[in-house]
Amino acid sequence: MEGSMFWMADRLATGLLEVSEDPKCLEDGKFWAVLITYEGEFRAARFGEISESKFPATSKKSEITGNWRSTHSQSQYIDYVERVRNQIEQGDVYQVNACRILSNESDVSLMPTFSRILDSNPSPLASYFTIPGIEIASASPELFLERFGSKVKTSPIKGTKKLDSERFGNKDRAENIMIVDLMRNDLSKVCLAGSIQVPELLRDEEHPGLSHLVSDVVGELAPGNNWVDIFAELLPAGSISGAPKSSATRIITENELSGRGPYCGVIGWVQGDDALLSVGIRIFWRENKQIKFGTGAGITWGSVGLEEWDETNLKAARLITLAGGNL
Repeated sequence: MEGSMFWMADRLATGLLEVSEDPKCLEDGKFWAVLITYEGEFRAARFGEISESKFPATSKKSEITGNWRSTHSQSQYIDYVERVRNQIEQGDVYQVNACRILSNESDVSLMPTFSRILDSNPSPLASYFTIPGIEIASASPELFLERFGSKVKTSPIKGTKKLDSERFGNKDRAENIMIVDLMRNDLSKVCLAGSIQVPELLRDEEHPGLSHLVSDVVGELAPGNNWVDIFAELLPAGSISGAPKSSATRIITENELSGRGPYCGVIGWVQGDDALLSVGIRIFWRENKQIKFGTGAGITWGSVGLEEWDETNLKAARLITLAGGNL
């Protein structure tokens, strides 16, 4: 269908052939662009033309205007943080990723925004995906899953600070290690016993305007596990849910009534036993004449509500400036 396309890491897919809502479609060995929402809704698009290419130039100059509205005000978000801390105090959970969604009444194309992202906020996992009903411009810095044959890797991010600020604190380091343990556990459900390793722990990784604390977890898939099995055990990603995952997702559902949609989901591509899939953070998406953007922070017992609110603004400010409108 005209206008539909997918781009990620210089891989361009055009010529839409079909859209599937069944993850079993990925077992055919063909190239599929994949979108899974935080709530688990699956969509994949098969394209007929795959090439190595820079992102196509666009003549469109549109920019988002007006004010961005948040699902949570500052006081509501701080209350959310305190409710999480109360749950931690009661022993129900250790960490929760608390998010809010910004929205803007606009139906302009996100192609110009994505071009500006590539110029001013580049990420090796940046991607653009548009099919009927959804358009996404992603500046995600986080790897959900990279796969080469039976080898898999995930690189959870926990810890965010300004580039010119002091070193990461104990709260950031403890939070990252907690999520690494969660991802080790998730991968162990689909990988060979003894194959899970952490080759790099607590890496300080610089991105435009921000620095993140990142770790790598690798493993070897056990024979017989397909994409349905992998998604069932790994979703939602630990870094954007919390630990233990069952308690964290319950708390998120109770406090984020609007849902997350593509934000905190998965965006990327699968081709047989190879894949590159990002966590759907730092993304804009357009649907129903609205453009949305999600932002969040990991909440632990040591969290301070106002500081976590400020972190959500820090994560959003640079990209909102590139897209347009008033935060």
